[in-house]
Amino acid sequence: MIDEKGNHHNLQFATENNWITDYGSFYNEEPSDLYIETIEPSGILQLKKSDVFYLYDHSPIFDRNIRIVIENTFIEQQKRLLQTISSTAEERYQYFLKRYPNLSNRISNVQIASYIGVTPEFLSMIRKRIADK
Repeated sequence: MIDEKGNHHNLQFATENNWITDYGSFYNEEPSDLYIETIEPSGILQLKKSDVFYLYDHSPIFDRNIRIVIENTFIEQQKRLLQTISSTAEERYQYFLKRYPNLSNRISNVQIASYIGVTPEFLSMIRKRIADK
Protein backbone atom coordinates (compact mmCIF):
# COMPACT_ATOMS: atom_id res chain seq x y z
CA MET A 1 0.00 0.00 0.00
CA ILE A 2 1.16 3.54 -0.65
CA ASP A 3 -0.22 6.22 1.66
CA GLU A 4 -1.06 9.82 0.78
CA LYS A 5 2.50 10.90 1.62
CA GLY A 6 3.95 8.37 -0.82
CA ASN A 7 5.20 6.01 1.91
CA HIS A 8 5.15 2.31 1.10
CA HIS A 9 3.60 -0.12 3.59
CA ASN A 10 4.32 -3.81 3.02
CA LEU A 11 1.41 -5.85 4.33
CA GLN A 12 2.60 -9.33 3.41
CA PHE A 13 5.06 -11.32 1.35
CA ALA A 14 4.53 -14.40 -0.76
CA THR A 15 7.48 -16.72 -1.19
CA GLU A 16 8.00 -19.72 -3.43
CA ASN A 17 4.96 -21.92 -4.04
CA ASN A 18 2.63 -19.38 -2.45
CA TRP A 19 0.37 -16.77 -3.86
CA ILE A 20 -0.93 -13.38 -2.98
CA THR A 21 -4.03 -11.42 -3.90
CA ASP A 22 -6.25 -8.65 -2.65
CA TYR A 23 -9.21 -10.77 -1.58
CA GLY A 24 -11.38 -7.74 -0.78
CA SER A 25 -10.89 -6.28 -4.22
CA PHE A 26 -11.43 -9.65 -5.89
CA TYR A 27 -14.60 -10.66 -4.05
CA ASN A 28 -16.14 -7.17 -3.97
CA GLU A 29 -15.15 -6.54 -7.59
CA GLU A 30 -13.70 -3.14 -6.70
CA PRO A 31 -10.42 -1.51 -7.66
CA SER A 32 -7.67 -2.39 -5.22
CA ASP A 33 -5.95 0.07 -2.92
CA LEU A 34 -3.05 -2.38 -2.77
CA TYR A 35 -0.14 -3.03 -5.09
CA ILE A 36 1.40 -6.41 -5.70
CA GLU A 37 5.02 -6.19 -6.72
CA THR A 38 7.27 -9.03 -7.79
CA ILE A 39 10.95 -8.75 -7.00
CA GLU A 40 11.91 -12.03 -8.64
CA PRO A 41 10.57 -13.85 -11.70
CA SER A 42 7.04 -14.97 -10.87
CA GLY A 43 4.09 -16.68 -12.45
CA ILE A 44 1.01 -14.49 -12.68
CA LEU A 45 -2.46 -16.03 -12.83
CA GLN A 46 -5.43 -13.83 -13.58
CA LEU A 47 -8.87 -15.29 -12.90
CA LYS A 48 -12.34 -13.85 -13.24
CA LYS A 49 -14.58 -14.12 -10.20
CA SER A 50 -17.11 -16.10 -12.23
CA ASP A 51 -14.41 -18.61 -13.21
CA VAL A 52 -13.33 -19.05 -9.60
CA PHE A 53 -16.93 -19.61 -8.52
CA TYR A 54 -17.33 -22.13 -11.34
CA LEU A 55 -14.28 -24.00 -10.04
CA TYR A 56 -15.69 -23.88 -6.48
CA ASP A 57 -18.88 -25.52 -7.74
CA HIS A 58 -17.30 -28.07 -10.09
CA SER A 59 -13.98 -28.99 -8.52
CA PRO A 60 -14.13 -30.05 -4.86
CA ILE A 61 -10.31 -30.24 -4.75
CA PHE A 62 -9.97 -26.65 -5.98
CA ASP A 63 -12.69 -25.52 -3.57
CA ARG A 64 -11.00 -27.19 -0.60
CA ASN A 65 -7.49 -25.98 -1.47
CA ILE A 66 -8.58 -22.38 -2.04
CA ARG A 67 -10.50 -22.35 1.22
CA ILE A 68 -7.41 -23.62 3.07
CA VAL A 69 -5.29 -20.88 1.46
CA ILE A 70 -7.84 -18.20 2.36
CA GLU A 71 -8.19 -19.50 5.93
CA ASN A 72 -4.41 -19.57 6.41
CA THR A 73 -4.13 -16.05 4.99
CA PHE A 74 -6.83 -14.86 7.39
CA ILE A 75 -5.07 -16.49 10.35
CA GLU A 76 -1.75 -14.92 9.34
CA GLN A 77 -3.36 -11.48 8.99
CA GLN A 78 -4.92 -11.84 12.44
CA LYS A 79 -1.52 -12.70 13.94
CA ARG A 80 0.02 -9.73 12.15
CA LEU A 81 -2.66 -7.35 13.42
CA LEU A 82 -2.24 -8.60 16.98
CA GLN A 83 1.53 -8.17 16.71
CA THR A 84 1.12 -4.64 15.42
CA ILE A 85 -0.89 -3.61 18.47
CA SER A 86 0.83 -5.69 21.15
CA SER A 87 4.46 -6.43 20.22
CA THR A 88 7.63 -4.43 20.24
CA ALA A 89 9.42 -3.67 16.99
CA GLU A 90 12.12 -6.18 17.92
CA GLU A 91 9.50 -8.88 18.50
CA ARG A 92 7.91 -8.08 15.13
CA TYR A 93 11.33 -8.35 13.48
CA GLN A 94 12.02 -11.67 15.19
CA TYR A 95 8.65 -12.95 13.99
CA PHE A 96 9.44 -11.76 10.45
CA LEU A 97 12.69 -13.77 10.56
CA LYS A 98 10.82 -16.83 11.82
CA ARG A 99 7.97 -16.47 9.31
CA TYR A 100 10.23 -15.72 6.33
CA PRO A 101 13.59 -17.34 7.17
CA ASN A 102 15.04 -17.09 3.65
CA LEU A 103 13.65 -13.70 2.73
CA SER A 104 15.74 -11.27 4.77
CA ASN A 105 18.72 -11.70 2.43
CA ARG A 106 16.60 -11.26 -0.70
CA ILE A 107 14.72 -8.04 0.02
CA SER A 108 15.81 -4.59 1.07
CA ASN A 109 15.96 -3.28 4.62
CA VAL A 110 13.44 -0.66 3.53
CA GLN A 111 10.92 -3.40 2.72
CA ILE A 112 11.53 -5.23 5.99
CA ALA A 113 11.28 -2.01 7.98
CA SER A 114 8.04 -1.12 6.23
CA TYR A 115 6.63 -4.58 7.01
CA ILE A 116 7.40 -4.35 10.73
CA GLY A 117 6.35 -0.70 10.93
CA VAL A 118 9.64 1.07 11.64
CA THR A 119 12.10 3.25 9.76
CA PRO A 120 15.11 1.61 8.09
CA GLU A 121 17.34 3.40 10.61
CA PHE A 122 15.42 1.91 13.54
CA LEU A 123 15.62 -1.53 11.92
CA SER A 124 19.41 -1.12 11.80
CA MET A 125 19.39 -0.35 15.53
CA ILE A 126 17.30 -3.48 16.19
CA ARG A 127 19.69 -5.61 14.16
CA LYS A 128 22.69 -4.18 16.00
CA ARG A 129 21.05 -4.82 19.37
CA ILE A 130 20.35 -8.44 18.39
CA ALA A 131 23.89 -8.92 17.10
CA ASP A 132 25.33 -7.51 20.35
CA LYS A 133 23.42 -10.00 22.50
